Amino acid sequence: MNEFLILRVSFAVLVAAAGFFLRPFDLSSLAGAGIGLTLGAVILAFEYRIKQVSLKRLIGAAFGSVLGILGAYLISLVIGPALPKDTAPFAQVSVLLWMAYCGLAVGAAKGDTLNLSAFGGVFGTESQPQQTFKILDTSVIIDGRIADIAETGFLQGPLVIPQFVLRELQLVADSADSGKRNRGRRGLDILARLQNNTKLRVQIIEEDFPNIKEVDMKLIELGKLYNCTVVTNDFNLNKVAQLHRVDVLNINDLANAMRPVVLPGETMRVFILKEGKEFNQGVAYLDDGTMVVVDNARRQISKTIDVTVTSVLQTTAGKMIFGKYDDRGSGHREQQASAHHGA
Repeated sequence: MNEFLILRVSFAVLVAAAGFFLRPFDLSSLAGAGIGLTLGAVILAFEYRIKQVSLKRLIGAAFGSVLGILGAYLISLVIGPALPKDTAPFAQVSVLLWMAYCGLAVGAAKGDTLNLSAFGGVFGTESQPQQTFKILDTSVIIDGRIADIAETGFLQGPLVIPQFVLRELQLVADSADSGKRNRGRRGLDILARLQNNTKLRVQIIEEDFPNIKEVDMKLIELGKLYNCTVVTNDFNLNKVAQLHRVDVLNINDLANAMRPVVLPGETMRVFILKEGKEFNQGVAYLDDGTMVVVDNARRQISKTIDVTVTSVLQTTAGKMIFGKYDDRGSGHREQQASAHHGA
């Protein structure tokens, strides 16, 4: 770190010395040194900022700049002869700066979508971060939990929303059906929440596959193209993506994994909410929505009781817990409490 500091100070001193001795614009030596020192500071600030930019963005910016300069040169060939001699140089320089800047800005913005692995490993480890891209599908945006998960910091890398997903979301929001319309508007609100979070990088890409009609298959092709991960809560998309060897993050799987672990024989305290389907059953729910079916609890509705877990059933829809309520123990405790109160 000290070596870099010495190098930067030496560079600033050399630029200031060059300004002192060369005296640009016929200025005095002190003024030239001041201009040189200012220029050195600007270059060092640029160097500090550019180190934080990914290689993909740098490549995109460089490529965009070259295309912009080339376009400006072609435009200058056309407009140069048509303008007065005293105006043509200014117009040509203006076009050059404009095209170069636009190419730089657009190239840097689109650089994150570059697939560096296509260059055969020339850029070494820079191809690995491509795995951090997360493509959001329509269902996971409408679901809304993705915003909470992203804000916790568990999702690394940019969140990518394809333009065709936005179009599908807009169609849902404009639906004549009130239920669909509300879901679509909720999805748009979730997107706005993600974009307004300064800690998240949300990027909308124009990449499309006109020959493919189904949005799910477009997502899979996009995952293949950029070698990245699709985030969804759609069970069918999850299975099809796995068949195509595309990485998938299913937030329903995450929710199931985060549910508390209970083992047969353990005791848990639950609130009996309603009657079960079978005889003398009661039904309770944990805070995460897990259903608990309790035998011998029909008469305990609207009460909080201790139950013993008998089994746990894991299904594709989630987890179900089966338990048993010892009504004999409860009756014995009630008799003891009555006797104590009478005494």
